[in-house]
Amino acid sequence: MPKTNLKQENLRIALAQINCVVGDLQGNFDKIRANIETAQKSGADIVVFPELAVTGYPPEDLLLKPKFISDNLEYLKKLVKLVKDIVVIAGFVDKKSSHLYNSLAVIYSGKIIGVYHKMRLPNYGVFDEERYFEAGENPLVYKFGQSLFGLSVCEDVWHEDGPIKLQAAKGAKLIFNSNASPYYAGKINEREAVVKKQARLNKAVIVYVNLVGGQDELVFDGQSIVVDNKGKVVKRAAAFKEDLLIVDLAVPFSKARVSKDTITVANNITPKNKYALAEKEIKLLEPLAEVYQALTLGLKDYINKNGFQKVVIGLSGGIDSALVAVLAADAISSKNVTGVFMPSRYSSNESEVDARALAQNLGLKFITISIEKMYEAYLAELAAHFAGAGANIAEENLQARIRGNLLMALSNKFGWLVLTTGNKSEMSTGYATLYGDMAGGFAVIKDVPKTLVYKLAAYRNSLGAVIPERVFTKEPTAELKPNQRDSDTLPVYEKLDPILKAYIEEDKDLGRIVSLGFDPEVVSRVLRMVDKSEYKRRQSPPGIKITPKSFGKDRRMPVTNKYIS
Repeated sequence: MPKTNLKQENLRIALAQINCVVGDLQGNFDKIRANIETAQKSGADIVVFPELAVTGYPPEDLLLKPKFISDNLEYLKKLVKLVKDIVVIAGFVDKKSSHLYNSLAVIYSGKIIGVYHKMRLPNYGVFDEERYFEAGENPLVYKFGQSLFGLSVCEDVWHEDGPIKLQAAKGAKLIFNSNASPYYAGKINEREAVVKKQARLNKAVIVYVNLVGGQDELVFDGQSIVVDNKGKVVKRAAAFKEDLLIVDLAVPFSKARVSKDTITVANNITPKNKYALAEKEIKLLEPLAEVYQALTLGLKDYINKNGFQKVVIGLSGGIDSALVAVLAADAISSKNVTGVFMPSRYSSNESEVDARALAQNLGLKFITISIEKMYEAYLAELAAHFAGAGANIAEENLQARIRGNLLMALSNKFGWLVLTTGNKSEMSTGYATLYGDMAGGFAVIKDVPKTLVYKLAAYRNSLGAVIPERVFTKEPTAELKPNQRDSDTLPVYEKLDPILKAYIEEDKDLGRIVSLGFDPEVVSRVLRMVDKSEYKRRQSPPGIKITPKSFGKDRRMPVTNKYIS
């Protein structure tokens, strides 16, 4: 009988795309254990977890607490004890001397076989890793059976001259890349282009596993992938859901000589019973569906992970509060959402009709609290102090602040989380009232431009019409004075939003924005509004990041600032 010429190792790999909670070491451990058990039952040889799966990501200044670090290491020890005949690659915080490292442990047969320290530390946008971690220096390669594999963490894959190149040069034909890559619209395309290119350049299969779930203003979209050595995506995990993606890979034997930088996990792989894998194809989401699911997951996790059960929203009859209401209903069920309509003398009958219809369509609890008597009392008490000064924005904002007080009173009484309804266009220009419509616990659409609000609302209606048609067609208004329209204060949103994107997300100055075809006076006015409103944004609740640059960690401008763009 002729001798078989083996040239590849057949491995079953499990990508554990899990939703971790920062600081919940026991909960994260339980989730890791459950996924290991499921992977073992499938006959997987290796299971890989997201970046810092033990601690959750990003742990931020928890990393400055010595006990947090030691507790994380204790949970790693617990994990090591339960690992038998499967290779587990799990993210944790390692400590050497006084230095911390963003790390991956390779665990097998009750032992830590090796530890990889992340080599490229991101320190831009929402990332502050240089504040906490030291960079690793040793891109080791691991031998499992006859195959060689390398490890990398998140940012490492974005650098062509990084550890993947070095590991491939040492013979690695399989690269595991463990990630906590935050979402923004369109990032999946950028991410996949990078991974595909790395696979082609290094002639290696890349197993890219990503975290999923909401963490404060960040959303991790999952969408883990396996890319072959020609740069083709061969398997894809679900978007915005936990998933255990199991894939069979034929890893070519390396022709490179095993070097001193190679750690042996096992010379022989234990044979396993491997059932046939069900074929399932997961396609990329359409852009609006992607953003909508990101907002829904981010909202759901913020509510649940922070111990809330119910939310309350001020319903105005406008498009912003309508979108927030449908997001909340989809995230935590309509039975847990209360909509409050708070009319004043300037509220139109159409606004109440539309707000009530929305609530009925969604099945929300709907209550009406008139602010008219409270508004009259405020005006009466302030009359002597306002005497001689004509009516202005102060009288308008009183109404918004009364409404904010009412929503916060309901929150305090019943433990409901107040969801604010301001969008990115308003937050950018300061077209919002401190302690009024900005009062609340979570700003769901804080990073969603007004023009996108309409598109997302239309997308949601395409799944089942719940937002009344008139909400889409009537001109936007705050209804704080007679015949008020947003366009009295702001350029129309179709012109405003592109200017804001150019200035905030792309850092273009006035001249460059004008060169795009915008009116110089309009651009100058918009930029002044943005710059003068930083003090408001500093006092706003957190909101979900869905653009490349959101307010907060992404964009950190000084409040006191005399620079003119």
